Parts: sequence; C-alpha cells; structure tokens
Amino acid sequence: MRSLIKSLRLNFIFRFNSLIWQLILKLNGIKVGRNFYIEGVIYLKLNGIRNLSKIEFGDNVNIFGDIDIRTREEGCILISDFVSFDNDVRLVAARSGKIILERGCEIGKGCIFNAGADVLLEENTLVGPYCLIQASNHGINSVGDIKGQKYSHKPIIIERGSWLAANVVILPGTIVGKGSVVGASAIVTKDTMPNSINVGNPSREIGNRLES
Repeated sequence: MRSLIKSLRLNFIFRFNSLIWQLILKLNGIKVGRNFYIEGVIYLKLNGIRNLSKIEFGDNVNIFGDIDIRTREEGCILISDFVSFDNDVRLVAARSGKIILERGCEIGKGCIFNAGADVLLEENTLVGPYCLIQASNHGINSVGDIKGQKYSHKPIIIERGSWLAANVVILPGTIVGKGSVVGASAIVTKDTMPNSINVGNPSREIGNRLES
C-alpha cells in the first residue's frame, strides 16, 4: 500500500496518517515534537509504571513504515531530533532500562532493541537492517529448563558516528567506540576501539578506518 501511495504521488495521505498518530500518541501521554512523520502504524504495548515510565519523540522524527514500541516497569524510550526508522523496528524498554537515541541516528529495517538495562546510541549512529541490540540475557546456570531462569542485564553504549552493518548483534555490557565500523553479521561481545573496523563471530578488530 505504501508503495502504491508513493507511485501515485499521494504523499498527503502519509501527512494525514502522521497527524492521526501524533494525536494517538499524545492521548497516551507520549511527548511528540514538531514535524513528526510516519508512513505506517505504531504498535503500542505500554505496561510501564505511571510517572516513572515514559516515551518521548523529538522534532523531525521520521518512521518509514511500522514500528513496535513496548515499555514495562520503569522503562523509558527517548528519541531525539532528526532520528529516522525504516520499517518493522521494535523498541522494548523494561525494568529501569532506557533506550536513548541521540540526534541524527538512523535505524534500519527489522532492528530490535531489547533494553532491560540502558541502551545509548550517540549522535549520528547508523544501524543497518536486522540488527539486534540486546542488553538482556537469559540465565543458564540453574538446574532445569532455561525458560523461567533469571535474566541478567548490562548496559550498551554505541558511541557517536559508528556504523553497524546488516545483521549485527550487540551483546550486553559492550561499548562500541566512537566512529567504529562493525561488519555484517558480526557479534560484538567486547568493547571496540574508536574508529576500528570489526568483523566476525565473536567480532575482532581487523583495522582502523582512519589509517591509510
């Protein structure tokens, strides 16, 4: 349907859709900045504690498709100005975890953010399609089934100007250094150095993008 609207140059439909969703968000106590734009629908599952859990959109946020937004306990989702999302992104903030997307971040299709602890993407971070940012993990040490065991939670920081290529997995407790590149399908299990190029499972540094 979105492709048909675009091919027929009926983009005013997206503007009308954006106004409707802006109203729905505000009726749910969600702060929405100027020039909010969405081409699809928003799936809201808001189970956060009143006055402790919150969601905020800054100015000029663009969503080029659908988005799934979920909160529990004290979880917060804070989206700054000029952040953009491709289709089918899921954001989940639980416990006291915060998802913070700073100015100018771009999030690719099908990405999932699971934040039982804080997840911070600093300014101008690029996240390719189908990446998983996973700040929570199943416990595995107790006797019995994995299902039902306690989760562990550690924060994730992706520093300014980094790029995660397609299908990257960022595991709990890691820092992706400023200006880093993480190659497609890499799994990041430890901190990366600033401006480093990292590939593999588990990821390893293979170079520095500023060196000739």
